[in-house]
Amino acid sequence: MTENGALMVAMPKGRIYKQASKLFREAGLPIPEDFDDSRKLIIPVPEANMAFIMAKPVDVPTYVEYGVADIGIVGKDVLMEESKDVYELLDLGIAKCRMSVIGLPGWKPVIHPRVATKYPNVASQYFRERGQQVEVIQLNGSIELAPLIGLADRIVDMVETGQTLKENGLVEMETMFSVTSRLIANRVSYRLKNDAIQDLCDRLGQRLSVGR
Repeated sequence: MTENGALMVAMPKGRIYKQASKLFREAGLPIPEDFDDSRKLIIPVPEANMAFIMAKPVDVPTYVEYGVADIGIVGKDVLMEESKDVYELLDLGIAKCRMSVIGLPGWKPVIHPRVATKYPNVASQYFRERGQQVEVIQLNGSIELAPLIGLADRIVDMVETGQTLKENGLVEMETMFSVTSRLIANRVSYRLKNDAIQDLCDRLGQRLSVGR
């Protein structure tokens, strides 16, 4: 956690950052547009009394939980997988997608199917709650390969447009849940910097209430 002063914001690199920084600007926060293409890992924004830590999405909750960032923006999928001890303050409604069970057309149920995913905890809980016994295989990239090469019977992954699935001959079999990005806070920071964090929540909430 930072000392009194600027809010430290853990921000995912890439698509979420571009949408989040746009939302911050629409909420009246002076975030320079040229920062969207910056390669810096820590970006001070003194005009907004903030500094951004540019991080991999999966690392954002860790930075916030341990207090090196006061607040952060992260997908609900990561929050569910990581189960970090943070406050979830606001659904920002950005980076919309869905978590789905995916497979090849014509797939038939088998005993103890193998499921490949980047989200082993989410997948295990989903199938367990439905009374289905599966073997979960954790992969970190190219999840779509797993059913194509016979590594797994199905996969659990995020879907935005579905184009990658179509190009690889895969289909969505079940939609598990919808995903958007959330504003989270460190528990101590939320108490010590409540005014600043609440002001940010109010600004973003007002912007979201008028529609995107």
